[in-house]
Amino acid sequence: MTLHKLKDIQNSIDVRRTPVQKVGIRNLRYPILVLDRRNASQDTVATINMFVDLPHRFKGTHMSRFVEIINHCRGRVSVHQIGNILKTMIKKFESVTAHIDIRFPYFIEKSAPVSGAKSLMDYDCAFLAAMDAKKKRNPLDLILEVAVPVTTLCPCSKEISKYGAHNQRSKITIQVRTLKLVWLEDLIEIAESAASAPLYSLLKREDEKSVTETAYKNPRFAEDIVRSVAVRLRADPRISWYQVETENFESIHNHNAYALVTGTRK
Repeated sequence: MTLHKLKDIQNSIDVRRTPVQKVGIRNLRYPILVLDRRNASQDTVATINMFVDLPHRFKGTHMSRFVEIINHCRGRVSVHQIGNILKTMIKKFESVTAHIDIRFPYFIEKSAPVSGAKSLMDYDCAFLAAMDAKKKRNPLDLILEVAVPVTTLCPCSKEISKYGAHNQRSKITIQVRTLKLVWLEDLIEIAESAASAPLYSLLKREDEKSVTETAYKNPRFAEDIVRSVAVRLRADPRISWYQVETENFESIHNHNAYALVTGTRK
């Protein structure tokens, strides 16, 4: 049977008159190019989700078209192409809205605090974008996200204990909408500065001593962290909206501590 004789089931009429808000593909692994403050750009591999709305008249969506659209980027997806990708999705699928989530590991070379030993530290980052064709002004909504692992030490534990204080690994997640370019490194540095101490992939004994003592000198509640990060983001003229979350993976409790702050720059 020739291709033009194959029946297009997806394009057939659906009589239930029920539109679908999101339909598409998830967990597509694909190479992307990310801006790098030190090296201009960095290659990494992303996990991509792509969705459009489905008008009530169509029975289904042509799933292969999502991958075709990404492939038209010639194997290189970058933040600069996100707007065009979403426009193409809306046109190809005859939809009103389009969404793309691009999640990827981002690597930064860090030097240990005393020995200076260099190693690569990875951070989970994302571009979360949506477009609404009904909006004539600013149809593109783009959120930049970084998730930063850190060390936190409990101020209460330090205050009431004779020996030491309980500490744990924590994760600070920052989302921002921006007016100008904001480097991933900028957000990572803001998060790490709000913690008791940063994390490193490689530490010698003298570095481990330094990180442990630094954390002890800088106890932080989850609430302290989100407030400190929010103050920095609110003062940054490049940022129009922010959301900050922190989760402490508690070392002496069978639950985690959590805090969240959102805001806009006035």
